[in-house]
Formats: sequence, C-alpha cells, structure tokens
Amino acid sequence: MIDLLIKNVRPWSEAGPRDLAVSNGRFVEPTGRDGDAAATIDAGGRLAIPGFVEPHIHLDKVLINEDVRANKTGTLTEAIEIIWERKRTYTKGEVAARAGRVIELAVQSGVKHLRTHVDVDTIGGLTPLEGVVAARDRYRDLLDIEIVAFPQEGILKNAGAESLMRKAMAAGADVVGGMPFNEASAVDSWRHIEIAFELARQHAAPIDMHVDETDDPGARTLEMLAEQTVRNGYQGRVSAGHTCALAAYPEDHAAKVIAKVKAAGIHMITLPATNLMLQGRLDREPKRRGITRVKELLAAGVNVAFGQDCVRDTFYPFGVADSLEVAAIAAHAAQMSLPHEIDTVFEMCTTRAARACGLTDYGLELGARADVVIVDAKTPVEAILKRADRRWVIRAGRVVAENRTERVLHGPGASGDLSVERKKTGKGGDR
Repeated sequence: MIDLLIKNVRPWSEAGPRDLAVSNGRFVEPTGRDGDAAATIDAGGRLAIPGFVEPHIHLDKVLINEDVRANKTGTLTEAIEIIWERKRTYTKGEVAARAGRVIELAVQSGVKHLRTHVDVDTIGGLTPLEGVVAARDRYRDLLDIEIVAFPQEGILKNAGAESLMRKAMAAGADVVGGMPFNEASAVDSWRHIEIAFELARQHAAPIDMHVDETDDPGARTLEMLAEQTVRNGYQGRVSAGHTCALAAYPEDHAAKVIAKVKAAGIHMITLPATNLMLQGRLDREPKRRGITRVKELLAAGVNVAFGQDCVRDTFYPFGVADSLEVAAIAAHAAQMSLPHEIDTVFEMCTTRAARACGLTDYGLELGARADVVIVDAKTPVEAILKRADRRWVIRAGRVVAENRTERVLHGPGASGDLSVERKKTGKGGDR
C-alpha cells in the first residue's frame, strides 16, 4: 500500500516531471494506479527538492534584539559585548522558546536539517545548550537538528571553557566547534584547534569552526585548521565558517591557503548576510565585501555551502531562516549570475550543504527517507527570484507544512495600483 503519491512533480536536476510514491516513510516505486495510494498530491509540475539544509545558525541567540540595547556602532565587537550582557540572564525555558519560534520558520521554509552553533563559555554556562536541546526534543518530528558546542569566548582565553566543552559534548552536543582566532596569540590559536581535535576524536564527532571572522589579512587560523585536519586524518569531517580574512589575503597567499583547504577536504560555509553587514564596516571606499572567496574555492574543487548565521540578534537585525532569501543574498554577494552559477547557488543550500553536514540519507531516490519540499516554481532561478512558496513540506512521507500565497490586484485593468498579498500557512505534527 502506498501511503502518499505525489503526482507530476519535477525533481530538481532531472529532465522532466514524474511521480513520487511513499510507503512507510521511504520512497518506493509508483504503481501507476492512483487508487493504490491512501493520499495524493498533484504537484502540477512544480519543482521538488529533498529539503533545504541549514548548515550554520545560532538558535541560542535568535530574536534577542527584541529585548536588548541597540548595537550603536554596528560592529562585531559591540554585538559580542551586548551578547555578554544578555547571556547572563538566559534561562533554559526562554532560550527554548526563542529557538522554537525560528525552528517553526525554518520548517515552513522547507528546511529538513539544521546545524546550530550554541555558545559554551563561563558566562552562560550550559544554559544555552540546555535550552536548544529542549527545543530540539520538542520539534524532532519536524526536522533534524545538530548542535555544535561553540566556544565563542575562546578556550584558553576563557578559563573553564575546555571543561564546559567536554560537558557539552556529553550533554547533547553533536559537533565540536571552535573560534581559534579569538585567542591571545598564534600559539594559543594552534592549541585551541588541538583541543578541538582531541575532543572530536574522543566522541567520534565532526568539527565545525568559526574561522578568521575578521578583516585582518594577518589572520592565519584557516591555514592552521587545514594543517591539523590532515595531521589528524580528519579529511572531509571538518567545516570552516565565515573565513572572511581569506578575501583580504594577497592573491598568492590566498591561492596557497585554498590549496591546503582542498587537500584537507574542508567544507567551507559562507555566511553572506551577516558578513556583508559587519565586515568592512569601518572601511572608506572601496569597502571590502566581507564574504570569503566563493568563486575561487569552487574553482579549486572545494565544497562550499552557505547558511543563515543570525536571525534578529545583535549581529544582524534581519533574517527569517529562509534558504531562498539567503540564496539571493549569496548570489549577489559572490556575483554568481550566470545560469550554471545560479544552479551552484541552489546546490549550496541543498546538496553541498548536505555534504558539509555529512548527510547520507538525502535525496529523492528509491529507498531514501521521503523528505521532499515542493516549491512553487519550475527552476532554481524562478525559486530564488520569487522566494517561491514551499507549497508542501513533507517529512518521512507526512506533510508538516503548507504555504500558499494569493495575490489580488484591484483596479480597472492593468492600471490598478492596489496590490493585496495574503499568505496562508499551515504546519502539521504534534509537539
């Protein structure tokens, strides 16, 4: 018995539409008889993907700009100072509540897998982790959530952080994080990375670090990370987020570092929205763009993905956890406008992001878990252009969200100038 039949759907990267069938939460061969299905969706030729993958967000910090003082300088430094103040007042319940509001946005926008960094330091202790773990438990039927133990204040510089990192990995974190540039010296940055690898090997966990999130062309921790990745035999299991300094390097040094990144199999995750807002902020014209060398990395054969990073916190006042919105920003920031480049942008929030997160059960093939998002578009460029509705969001064969936008133009013929937009959304699943 087929539980769900999705008719006339256009799987991304395939030549034309076909049917998808689901039984017991997995894709199976369609029978060709509509009556064999318990439920049917007619996709009307719309685009289908296995779901968006969000590889870098901070659920513990989301929405805190609703109740903190303004970041008057707009700088990364002041944003972190405000975070210190707010973090001291965190409770498990309010962290879980804020995280839950953004998780619901992510589900409605078609995210099937989300990797969140969570601060682990002596200011907030394990409260941020406990709150996000609670939110993960509540929404586990709607999407998969990985948690990165993230020592934003450093490990050596923040005495006690190393012990808290070990406790965090035992208390629900899945991935070892890091921020090696936020140490007092290059020697300490190297040791920061060493500690992360020690912890990762102990827990057989991947590594995902914030690396060189700075305009400083003297920052060198990406090169350190690449070297230690090879030394530890961790190729393919390490991700580096931000890497803004790479864009500030002289061309010859940038090429050298990119070659090391490629040899180490490091997944690079650019965060264009936040980094465009923060990096180069104090420059006179011409201003640095803030994001890493996306095109050069891709040309070298490095896997590059992008993420949301921040949602309405002290670093970034916008964000709705929508991969298509970030795709549009990434395409502009990296100047990826040619047809094949737009296809690559779409890969960066789907297949490339899935590879960065180590997902193995991702796709629309027979036997894969029946996660599929039906987008109200026929092509990736149309999806990005329209921020197209995620018409149906399906997890393991069950519809967990629906979105439909109705646009009505009032006025005599084409001269009418009053446009009313009404969006209907719904989500399923008991929590």
